[in-house]
Amino acid sequence: MTTTRDLEKLLGQSINGDMDAFERLYHATSAKLFGVVLRILKNRAQSEDALQDIYVRIWQKAGDFEPGRASIITWMATIARNRAIDIVRRQRPESDIEDAEIEILVSHDTVFEEVVLADEVRQLEYCLDGLEDDRQQIVRLAYLEGWSRAELAERFAQPVGTIKTWLHRSLRQLKECLGS
Repeated sequence: MTTTRDLEKLLGQSINGDMDAFERLYHATSAKLFGVVLRILKNRAQSEDALQDIYVRIWQKAGDFEPGRASIITWMATIARNRAIDIVRRQRPESDIEDAEIEILVSHDTVFEEVVLADEVRQLEYCLDGLEDDRQQIVRLAYLEGWSRAELAERFAQPVGTIKTWLHRSLRQLKECLGS
């Protein structure tokens, strides 16, 4: 799992010309940004082309990112959204497209869903931060990366039963924190 802090660090390294860091940033965020672009353009090939241009813009504007203003993923999604809207406007003669049509492409429901999802992710990150470090790692590896209980037991040098107990207790703690 790549956290907001991880993404910010990768972007910071990219500012200094670290192509490997930028590649890791791309791999961690491209699926999300592709979804944003595809919802607007409604054409997979065109969205793939746009995504490449979007990452060039992110590379060029990396120094403009201000962590206090927005999360990094919000900043990147805004660049993606704006680029996709520019493409839609460029493809149609001005007389054929109205701003209202653009708003339909980027519906309020979609934006609202993204805001709610971002808030839920922040809440989950907050609750995960409340777990002990090794418990955080175990939960992330088990539920976000699909590690088996046996793999976790080997990695943390604990019996499988202990790993199951840690996961159960950690999930209970997360559920309480999330108010579920």
